[in-house]
Amino acid sequence: MIILYTFISEKEYQSILDRYLSAFSQEIKQNILRYRRWQDALLSLLGKVLLQYGLKTYYNIPDAEIGILPNKKPYLKGHNLHFNISHSKDLVVCAIADYPLGIDVEFSDSKVSYLDFTFQMTADEFQEVHDSEDKIKSFFTYWTRKEAVIKAHGAGMMLPLESFEVLNNECVIEGEKFFTKEIFIHEDYHSYIASSDQKMKEEIPLITYFEVEI
Repeated sequence: MIILYTFISEKEYQSILDRYLSAFSQEIKQNILRYRRWQDALLSLLGKVLLQYGLKTYYNIPDAEIGILPNKKPYLKGHNLHFNISHSKDLVVCAIADYPLGIDVEFSDSKVSYLDFTFQMTADEFQEVHDSEDKIKSFFTYWTRKEAVIKAHGAGMMLPLESFEVLNNECVIEGEKFFTKEIFIHEDYHSYIASSDQKMKEEIPLITYFEVEI
């Protein structure tokens, strides 16, 4: 598994657009430029840049074609590889592996209250966060772990967070078992990966910072 990450910066907004946008189709360009917030535009663009770079550099795939499944999950046409992209605040990450996976990153925002998300937790999850010494860390562990599972499963918003529970880094959804693992990318962010393939448990991902060229 390859995990690439980078950070966005407002002062580099136009330079990044000028450097990377031309590599993509007209449709992708238009979609990126439709964003009102510069953050959203850069996060979207750099997620695609990370995927493009990762496929070319680590898998010798220079011209990847992306398709969309009925559940709206993107996939790589013609190759037995899987990818997933996540972003939060200034961080964007892209994970690539030869098995289905999901990745989620979240900025550790001390202003977030776990009480606002009570309805999205099971009773045991709420109690675990409530009783923990570091409630912020416990909450974001709960959140990123379950979001990674949802992305690995592919159901998106159709699968409520409170509809399943992760115990000992494992959970079962509709008869399918998923595995989760915490990864470290940056001290200000929480991050988890998930997959239905248990070899993810043993694999140590290559986590690499991507230097944006401007």
